[in-house]
Amino acid sequence: MKFGGSSVADAERLRRVADLVVAAQNLQPCVVVSAMGKTTNALFAAANAARNGHLDEALALVAAPLAHAESTARALLQEARSGLANESLDAIDTMRREIEVLLRGVTLLRELTLRTTDAIVAYGERISTRLLVMLLSERDVPVAHVDARRVLRTDDRFGAAVPHRAAIAKLAAEHVSPHLRAGAIVVTEGYVGATAEGHTTTLGRGGSDWSAALLGEALRADEVQIWTDVEGVLTADPRVVPGARPIPVLSPAEAAELAAFGAKVLHPATMQPAVDANVPITVRDTVHPGGAFTTIDPRRGQPARSGIAALASRGPVTVLTMTSTRMLATSGYLARLFGEFGRLGICVDLVVTAEVSVACTVEANAPIDQLVAALDGFASVDVSRDRAIVAAVGEGLHDEPNLIERACRALGDVVPELICFGGNDRNLSFVVGQQHADTAVQRLHAEFFANAAAPRTARLAPPRAANHARHEESAP
Repeated sequence: MKFGGSSVADAERLRRVADLVVAAQNLQPCVVVSAMGKTTNALFAAANAARNGHLDEALALVAAPLAHAESTARALLQEARSGLANESLDAIDTMRREIEVLLRGVTLLRELTLRTTDAIVAYGERISTRLLVMLLSERDVPVAHVDARRVLRTDDRFGAAVPHRAAIAKLAAEHVSPHLRAGAIVVTEGYVGATAEGHTTTLGRGGSDWSAALLGEALRADEVQIWTDVEGVLTADPRVVPGARPIPVLSPAEAAELAAFGAKVLHPATMQPAVDANVPITVRDTVHPGGAFTTIDPRRGQPARSGIAALASRGPVTVLTMTSTRMLATSGYLARLFGEFGRLGICVDLVVTAEVSVACTVEANAPIDQLVAALDGFASVDVSRDRAIVAAVGEGLHDEPNLIERACRALGDVVPELICFGGNDRNLSFVVGQQHADTAVQRLHAEFFANAAAPRTARLAPPRAANHARHEESAP
């Protein structure tokens, strides 16, 4: 059971999380917790302020989330045993002093390494985990805190560490499974791991989902539940399309495409461990636990539908159009061209080719000036910034009649600069100006979803039986 930052943002929501966890106690839950609210952002900002020599600003930036954690602890333990309350407040105070020591060191040296950054930002998850453990203990529930750094073994690529899945399986069997077999609820940090030498690492922003999937794989879980603030994966971002609705079932490939192209409910790397271990993932709403949810189940075939399942958008991205007459009837040209991308560590999203030109999208922060210089004399490069990718994702799009015609008609005066279709049968992507991305999503949603029959939404059984809930489509 993974709970995101919005699910543990304050005392009321932490109580709701504790209710869900206690209700699932007979299912031997392993609970993965994100940092509260905007805590991680504050810790990153404080670390950067310290690097620039602004200690007072750095300390002020961390003061607010730490004060919020302390006030949350007091609110949770108003009627608790005084010893438990004091112990928890002491633990938060200890972490406060440790953070301040790290920030003072960064300020003194005017140096902020990725390793030090990971050590600082990991306190967000460590604090929220401590609060949940405290709350469960106050309810006299058997609970064990397992420091994620003892289990989530990674390499030393600080800031974006790569998990060692075989080592994680072994360490989970050693440090987590015994507590579960003894009937205790295990609580651990998301996003956080450690190298074999014990140095704190992080999995990259949004990595708590990945932590949950890795533990689900390692523990051979019956299910990985991603608890968030929406009722499953929706047909579009509800902030852009208020009428977006939950999708009952997604294939792992659909979910991975949506995550890669901007859907924020799931981390792009989450899918693979679950797919490899045949563990289903459900995306559920902490505020409405009995409401709709989405199931991503690698044990099933493709969903019993075809066509667009959902829309996603990501931006800003940059479009690079490289033109050279040398490309015409020349073997190996693209290999040499994209070899420069690889040398500079530039990842490519979409690619469209013509006779003497090739266009692609890259992240806005890619070293584009270096690439243009490297390609000087080999290809002329046109750079178009502030673009966005709008992706329509669903199984069997190749078989949908008039799909591209309908999509282009719906876009109207939002003229796409690139159209990409055919790399697989589940993604039709358009590149538009960043300022037009929301309009494009709204128009496509109106075209493909407004007049369609609302999908039958899955309903969650009572929390104690959540593991056995099934969608209508999969019922006998």
